[in-house]
Amino acid sequence: MPLHVALLEPRTPSVTGDLAKRCAAVDASLHLVSPLFSTEDPVFRNAGPADWDTLDWWVHPMWRDFRDAMSRERCLYFAADSDRDPVDAPFKPNSVLVFGTEDLGLPDKIREKYPERVFGLPRAAKRKQGDTAMAVELTLKFAAQRTPGASEPAPRKSRRPRR
Repeated sequence: MPLHVALLEPRTPSVTGDLAKRCAAVDASLHLVSPLFSTEDPVFRNAGPADWDTLDWWVHPMWRDFRDAMSRERCLYFAADSDRDPVDAPFKPNSVLVFGTEDLGLPDKIREKYPERVFGLPRAAKRKQGDTAMAVELTLKFAAQRTPGASEPAPRKSRRPRR
């Protein structure tokens, strides 16, 4: 798996399921860091990939478990309000793109501890930041274009109507 996406404390089952589908489509691993909703939630399951076996996904019980599982050098943190240009992010195969909650964004604790690894969203993703799954997908595409050996996400064929 060339790239990974990590969501810190995701709160919306439908958004997280949609993002799971997008990760499966490009062969990116998905890491969900608790606390979060039940992964058995039908809204989450229905919004995700048709075949969940196509997705490499992990649930980490808490931040410390995620941090212990991932080398800090692999993690790149993204926030809509960061001034650092994402072009400067050191994307590599196996990079982990880390995003904060849908409503609060990246925690200050992470920003303070890893300021040199916090980047803004790509321009296209900033325009879609109200649509969390789309903003993350566009950031993943941006990263894939700049990562040797990463598969670029395929264009979306259709979009489910919002309910």
